Amino acid sequence: MGSMPDAPTIQQQEEEQEAEQQPNGKANDIIPPTASVYLNPQYWDDRFVKEDHYEWFKDYSQFRHLVVSYLTPSDRVLELGCGSSQMCDGLYGDGITQITCIDISPVAVEKTQKRLTVKGFHGVKVLVMDMLNLPFDSESYDAVIEKGTMDVLLVDSGDPWNPKPEAVSKANAMLKGVHRVLTPEGIFISISFGQPHFRRPLFEAAGFTWSMQWNTFGDGFHYFFYTLKKGTTKASFNQDRREKEVNWNSISLYQEHLDSENYLFQSHLADDNDLED
Repeated sequence: MGSMPDAPTIQQQEEEQEAEQQPNGKANDIIPPTASVYLNPQYWDDRFVKEDHYEWFKDYSQFRHLVVSYLTPSDRVLELGCGSSQMCDGLYGDGITQITCIDISPVAVEKTQKRLTVKGFHGVKVLVMDMLNLPFDSESYDAVIEKGTMDVLLVDSGDPWNPKPEAVSKANAMLKGVHRVLTPEGIFISISFGQPHFRRPLFEAAGFTWSMQWNTFGDGFHYFFYTLKKGTTKASFNQDRREKEVNWNSISLYQEHLDSENYLFQSHLADDNDLED
């Protein structure tokens, strides 16, 4: 059997996206030397001084069809880790205007506030805040959405099958805060590289009264669009079965290559041309 091709690291994927998004087709100097740098708040301040706009995992137009099937104009929406993304602009354009954006970087918050003011997008709140310690009242939002922010918490988690306890603790702190601020029938939308068999233990930890559903979008590499709706039962058997049968041609943040033979067969990434006599 031929070897499985290396999955791009987060730095490699970001370099490709930066090249696509830069006018001259070249990535700038904001890519960190190691993934662990993403966990340093100062990195983000320094980055956002130089960066006006960047979209992790594609822009809003690529998954808009999924968002609008879950959200309505009357929903109160909290966006975690807005950064330099313009996802809230897309939401606002679809009539979802009761939005609160938060980010740990004061630089990102100031730039986002200025951009929204120039566009006349009034009423959007943009706040400096740590998503691991949300100060909002319980049941104060109908929806919470994040794109790539949870991935950053797990970027240095080690073995995805047995992640480091400190990474799991941070992810759990974020999820507990999200669960608390959601209304009894609220929904959490998480847009991620992370594959369902790695996300499920986090999303379905004890104490959460939501169920995990997911879709994919993107060409070539798949991005995952998770929805966790409070007050619903566990995902159906068909969803669980789909999780096992889907072609996992996706990006992994956690390791540079997957060399497990069992995983190779289960993920259907091998084709007949990879087999040797």
